[in-house]
Amino acid sequence: MLNGDALKRTMSVIVPALNEEANISSTYSEIMGFIKDEFEEYEILIFDDGSSDRTGEIADEIAAGNPCVRVIHNKENMGIGYNYFAGIGMARMNYSMLIPGDNEYLGSSIKRMFRYVGHADIITSYSINMESRPYTRRILSRLYTIMINAFFDLELNYYNGAVIHRNDIVRDVDVSTFSFAYQSLILTQLLKSGHTFIEVGVYLRQRHAGQSTALKIKNVMSVLSNVARHWVKIRFLEKQRYCRQARRIILDID
Repeated sequence: MLNGDALKRTMSVIVPALNEEANISSTYSEIMGFIKDEFEEYEILIFDDGSSDRTGEIADEIAAGNPCVRVIHNKENMGIGYNYFAGIGMARMNYSMLIPGDNEYLGSSIKRMFRYVGHADIITSYSINMESRPYTRRILSRLYTIMINAFFDLELNYYNGAVIHRNDIVRDVDVSTFSFAYQSLILTQLLKSGHTFIEVGVYLRQRHAGQSTALKIKNVMSVLSNVARHWVKIRFLEKQRYCRQARRIILDID
């Protein structure tokens, strides 16, 4: 396996977008505000996830003006997990990050995460300003984090935020779900395999158009069932494979 320090700093950004015509251009602008200065090469993969508005058209217009942008049009809504794994499979760079098409992350936060690339296998994030999210969502997110940490004997601040992975290691994970749990299952698997990680505090902005679907009851139930199956796998079925201690790296990069 490649040593992270030997990898060129090249970045693939995966942008899933479902009916985000009001947000996709600003999301692209936030990404472009820093990516060219931070990486030797980059690409942006925009997934129009079965949108019924002008999201796909706007994405095509963006790609027409930048050869580093590719647009993938899903005929139907496939979900964020599907788009993430499809993007990882298509990625041509050494590192990958998913940034939602709703322009949730401030450009300054994206920039901060970018600057840690190359210092650890995984750059994960947690929100500094969770008050920007509804109270119910904050409570459920906190309970979910407590549950995952307890189940898998880990100590992350958050499991469903933006994450940067080395492509050579994330392609080796065995996660058989596209539900909202997909990233937490990736992280638990990689961290229990002993990979290095850095946690970065980021700021979220208040959504000004559209709404999240993460807290729909069917999505919550899907997440819980997938976590339960994953727990059995990690803690019992493949215990010897996932028994290494995750290695936290602490750096202060402005």
